[in-house]
Amino acid sequence: MAPRLQLEKAAWRWAETVRPEEVSQEHIETAYRIWLEPCIRGVCRRNCKGNPNCLVGIGEHIWLGEIDENSFHNIDDPNCERRKKNSFVGLTNLGATCYVNTFLQVWFLNLELRQALYLCPSTCSDYVLGDGIQEEKDYEPQTICEHLQYLFALLQNSNRRYIDPSGFVKALGLDTGQQQDAQEFSKLFMSLLEDTLSKQKNPDVRNIVQQQFCGEYAYVTVCNQCGRESKLLSKFYELELNIQGHKQLTDCISEFLKEEKLEGDNRYFCENCQSKQNATRKIRLLSLPCTLNLQLMRFVFDRQTGHKKKLNTYIGFSEILDMEPYVEHKAEPSKSQTRKPKCGKGTHCSRNAYMLVYRLQTQEKPNTAVQVPAFLQELVDRDNSKFEEWCIEMAEMRKQSVDKGKAKHEEVKELYQRLPAGAEPYEFVSLEWLQKWLDESTPTKPIDNHACLCSHDKLHPDKISIMKRISEYAADIFYSRYGGGPRLTVKALCKECVVERCRVLRLKNQLNEDYKTVNNLLKAAVKGNDGFWVGKSSLRSWRQLALEQLDEQDGDAEQSNGKMNGSTLNKDESKEERKEEEELNFNEDILCPHGELCISENERRLVSKEAWSKLQQYFPKAPEFPSYKECCSQCKILEREGEENEALHKMIANEQKTSLPNLFQDKNRPCLSNWPEDTDVLYIVSQFFVEEWRKFVRKPTRCSPVSSVGNSALLCPHGGLMFTFASMTKEDSKLIALIWPSEWQMIQKLFVVDHVIKIMRIEVGDVNPSETQYISEPKLCPECREGLLCQQQRDLREYTQATIYVHKVVDNKKVMKDSAPELNVSSSETEEDKEEAKPDGEKDPDFNQSNGGTKRQKISHQNYIAYQKQVIRRSMRHRKVRGEKALLVSANQTLKELKIQIMHAFSVAPFDQNLSIDGKILSDDCATLGTLGVIPESVILLKADEPIADYAAMDDVMQGKDEFVLGIC
Repeated sequence: MAPRLQLEKAAWRWAETVRPEEVSQEHIETAYRIWLEPCIRGVCRRNCKGNPNCLVGIGEHIWLGEIDENSFHNIDDPNCERRKKNSFVGLTNLGATCYVNTFLQVWFLNLELRQALYLCPSTCSDYVLGDGIQEEKDYEPQTICEHLQYLFALLQNSNRRYIDPSGFVKALGLDTGQQQDAQEFSKLFMSLLEDTLSKQKNPDVRNIVQQQFCGEYAYVTVCNQCGRESKLLSKFYELELNIQGHKQLTDCISEFLKEEKLEGDNRYFCENCQSKQNATRKIRLLSLPCTLNLQLMRFVFDRQTGHKKKLNTYIGFSEILDMEPYVEHKAEPSKSQTRKPKCGKGTHCSRNAYMLVYRLQTQEKPNTAVQVPAFLQELVDRDNSKFEEWCIEMAEMRKQSVDKGKAKHEEVKELYQRLPAGAEPYEFVSLEWLQKWLDESTPTKPIDNHACLCSHDKLHPDKISIMKRISEYAADIFYSRYGGGPRLTVKALCKECVVERCRVLRLKNQLNEDYKTVNNLLKAAVKGNDGFWVGKSSLRSWRQLALEQLDEQDGDAEQSNGKMNGSTLNKDESKEERKEEEELNFNEDILCPHGELCISENERRLVSKEAWSKLQQYFPKAPEFPSYKECCSQCKILEREGEENEALHKMIANEQKTSLPNLFQDKNRPCLSNWPEDTDVLYIVSQFFVEEWRKFVRKPTRCSPVSSVGNSALLCPHGGLMFTFASMTKEDSKLIALIWPSEWQMIQKLFVVDHVIKIMRIEVGDVNPSETQYISEPKLCPECREGLLCQQQRDLREYTQATIYVHKVVDNKKVMKDSAPELNVSSSETEEDKEEAKPDGEKDPDFNQSNGGTKRQKISHQNYIAYQKQVIRRSMRHRKVRGEKALLVSANQTLKELKIQIMHAFSVAPFDQNLSIDGKILSDDCATLGTLGVIPESVILLKADEPIADYAAMDDVMQGKDEFVLGIC
């Protein structure tokens, strides 16, 4: 089979010699590849998408030949879920609950405990004895004992292979996704169960936990001097055995019972000797429970890592454990083994077991017949009935799937042989639909051919690669059984699309020749008024534009019908996409904003009528401007006005610069902390006003003139000043600008001033020298000043995604080394030229640039705070030095989370980080950055201890990850 690209060329090769008006039905069928031969099974191994007659490899192989019935369904045999005869019932693992399931099975196999739990009174038993169990309502146990009763009854008599313990796990409040300490769970649950059963009246129920699991031992201390023996009795429910350094269970028990010498500082005070004496201490087993729980301590504390680690030591143990020597305290010595011990008959070895359970052997015949109470058996019977109904339902579903599969098998065998059209009447059907028809896993939907239609509601020639030509006989059966449409017969072959494609291909072939012709025509001079204006940019790229336009025309034709892959485009979206595309159209680079010829002759040139005629063949919709066409009159007016405005701005800037030379050059400025002797009055304006005015004076043609002094931004809503004299000499000095009286007079002439703010120096008292005081007009507003300070502190504590900087310190010196890509970059632009981007419509709160801005702006406390934030952000910006790393943080994140960020930035583990800010040590990992005083633009010093290279492990430690590996009992 020829490659797809060769098929494409072969289908349209005739277009090189045929004009669009000469296209015939034969040419149309050639374009739709009707002439291609169908493929043969066994010869063609996969479907040829370029060939609409190829019906091989579309999914038919799974239906041809004999088929196993099991392939018609994905439903497992429900009998696989049924409990086998003489087998136990399992428990579903809910995620990380294997330890719970293990203990449930162990407790269930304790017949005495099971019998005692069955004897517990239950709310369900009273309910059943009354009206019976309501079929529509599921039983929900209310207590831990009721949960155990129901689980044990199901484990005993359920027909299911396994049951779900989720109700019991939920009642205990356990997280099914988190592994718990199995030994701790056993202790806590036994304590809970004993406490719950202690309220029962029946002594066989009330004392069952102690009878089955409680033993007794004594701490025995013997004085070496007088031989006096003292005992401290204690009960136990399990023995915790150390396994480190041991290979046999008997060795672990011996160590648990071994004598401990009390000597030196650890001597024992003997009451008989009335002095401290050397002594021995040991544990003496006095009685053993019916069920002996031995906890193997597999998790020990690792001092190096500060975490628990698991011991995977092999421990050998026998099925029968003789505890009589240990009750008599006769330890059996055994040698340690370095390899896995050999396990004979009746013995086992495990490196995962964490608990061993032994039952006391008696001479009496064990009672194996524990009867399930009637009320519980009724619940079990109900659950078994539901299970049987489910099995019948699943079996019926399997049968229905098999029946459908067989019918589909017969249909495919019948129709697939009749799919090829040959010379008989034919139709086109989507390849995707045929594949879904042959897909056994999905139901067959109605035929949908809309995605393959052109703008004329016929079959698009370019979609032929995803269509298949089938016989009219097969098409009739498909549409009668599955419906859908539209049906694409021979009449659906689109002549309009083929003719247009023919025209495009001819233009493509002609493009290179026309490009040379146009270039030669451009060299000739234009005579008279026969020329046309063309954009220089369009002329430079017209061949590329033409080629792209020809390639996209077929796609545009599809979208113009509003149909793409079977979906209808939104009209507004279509217009918006069209508008974006039109920005690149030919000759629109000389259009002015009003749609007329632009006034700049540098952007366009005249071309001859012949050259324009050639270009118009490729760009028939391009704007046309004959040489006699006048430029846009509106643009001419605006150009004149712009020139006049620029001249006016230059004149204003020059006048203001001459009138206020020192203010412009920032020379000879007054200072409050060093009050000048030659004046008793200084005036105040906002520093923002001064910066904006300097920008205009420097670049009057690029900036609008500043027409007013907006001092209202420095006042509160009550008209009071927001600064104290002291703050204006320190932190607030960057927010204001001091003006000499002579300068103030000039400012009042040049600008509209909404409020006069001044500071006056006065002498108070008759004493020589007199006391100097400074007062302001208007006066300070204490309430608003206090509110402003509180808001500023709150803002510094409630930030999100703010930048802070971290310096790594070695030997009390800051590290200066190349760092990773950082947040801030340097710029050669001056600070005055750097303007922060403002959202559309946002105005600066402290001045008005509009003409006639005499109207006072409304000001509020919130407006002033917004202005403060803007100016403070600019004035407090930290200049990052080389080697310093910037981090994005929020006030509510913890120090622990910051340390993880620092770990990735500096490769220093969190526990090796010593952090400080302004001399204050940061050590509380749980504290938030806001409470620790870390504010935006802060610099934190990092001093590292010895580095650790395992950063992946650090992540696990910081995120609280730990590994628990459980064995089986």
